[in-house]
Amino acid sequence: MSAKPEHYDVIVKPIITEKATMASEANAVVFQVAKDASKPQIKEAVETLFGVKVKAVNTVVTKGKTKKFRGRPGVRSDVKKAYVTLEEGNTIDVSTGL
Repeated sequence: MSAKPEHYDVIVKPIITEKATMASEANAVVFQVAKDASKPQIKEAVETLFGVKVKAVNTVVTKGKTKKFRGRPGVRSDVKKAYVTLEEGNTIDVSTGL
């Protein structure tokens, strides 16, 4: 399968945090994904874009925090994250960039 433009819309960016680095030891990669993306869409996008086999996809929606911007209250936007577990022997090096 070739990469379709909508695959690039599903995956926004990789997330590199302490927790994501811990997950990578368990053969998982964390991506920020579109809020309306479903687990099958995420699986298909990751498999075609990176050429790997996906074992499981877990998602979580982080609600945006209320913060002050220049003294005025504002709300950060909600973020959907996907924890993508890869099959044995498959790896994605997100530290190098896409």
